[in-house]
Amino acid sequence: MGSLLNLVTPLHEGTKREYMPRLMDNKVACMKEARKFEANYWDGERRYGYGGYSYQPGRWAPVARGLIERYGLEAGSSVLDLGCGKGYLLYEMQKLQPDLQLYGMDRSKHAIMHAHPDLNAALMHGRVEHPLPFADKDFDLVISLGCLHNLTLAELARTLPEVERVAERGYIMVESFRDEQEWFNLCAWCLTAESLMRPEDWIWAYEHFGYRGDYEFIYFT
Repeated sequence: MGSLLNLVTPLHEGTKREYMPRLMDNKVACMKEARKFEANYWDGERRYGYGGYSYQPGRWAPVARGLIERYGLEAGSSVLDLGCGKGYLLYEMQKLQPDLQLYGMDRSKHAIMHAHPDLNAALMHGRVEHPLPFADKDFDLVISLGCLHNLTLAELARTLPEVERVAERGYIMVESFRDEQEWFNLCAWCLTAESLMRPEDWIWAYEHFGYRGDYEFIYFT
């Protein structure tokens, strides 16, 4: 098993969230719309997701820098981002190391169509829980941030071995909780998550399904 990292947590903790208003705002209907993962989820009202997911220069730069340093990425290194969204993290990696070979996959056609215009990456529309269309160990690094908790346990059983198969090294970040308050906050806030588990249960799933890479958890405090 890999290591517990702290790459996204500082960024996540910099955003303040009002949990009760989201919980009380016709949340079931909002969840159904959000789980389409299309225009309303990314660029519609905040109640459906991001409330307008636009590029903010440098926002993802610390995470990009941390990944490049952690995994020794250099010219020619290949990186696949599963659940890449609009590719803003990949773009920050490109700015720091322009000669990376970058790839991304997302289930959202809207996100792929609205990727950063200067991103030099091969982006594809697809679902990560299906067999990945890549050869064994095709990538020096496979990452997935805020994506795999949107899968059921059965889907994780299919996806995690695929991540391990195509990756020389891996990094996965998911939402989790450590106590009752964080569990309540997460349930109130999340719109798309299917698997809500404590860190020890995520680690069990990783080990049980054969994923041996690095990982991180973000919490809603």
